[in-house]
Amino acid sequence: MRQHTVIDSPYDTLTLVAEDGVLCGLYMTEQRHRPPEETFGVRDETPFGEIIDQLTAYFEGRLKEFTFPLHLNGTPFQRTVWDQLRRIPYGETRSYGELADALGNPHASRAVGLANGKNPIGIIVPCHRVIGASGSLTGYGGGLDRKQRLLDFERGEALF
Repeated sequence: MRQHTVIDSPYDTLTLVAEDGVLCGLYMTEQRHRPPEETFGVRDETPFGEIIDQLTAYFEGRLKEFTFPLHLNGTPFQRTVWDQLRRIPYGETRSYGELADALGNPHASRAVGLANGKNPIGIIVPCHRVIGASGSLTGYGGGLDRKQRLLDFERGEALF
């Protein structure tokens, strides 16, 4: 059973989606690869209390690592990439190539980028922490402006 709720954040409205009570989606408005609204299930805040508390603490600068369970729907490769994303420390970045190296396949940076772009749980699975090899900002499903704002926030360069 799927349920969803909508919350405000410094990065616009966020839609949280849970499957059987476990978070399986966090989507920004106008996000690339955002599923159709009818797949989000009924609107019900019941499964989201701890998630909202932790997101609030994150946006207030009091939390650097999320600790609630996630249900990541994707291919085995995508889930492996998303696991690597969760290992990038708060305030740090990695390149697509560095992630490919960490997966044991230095030639897979393009595939890593594609999997990164399909991440269903933005912010919490920190795909915003992935940058180009030159240090440049590259694609982000939530938009490059949001990506820059999230990176600046985590580096302590922006206050909300």
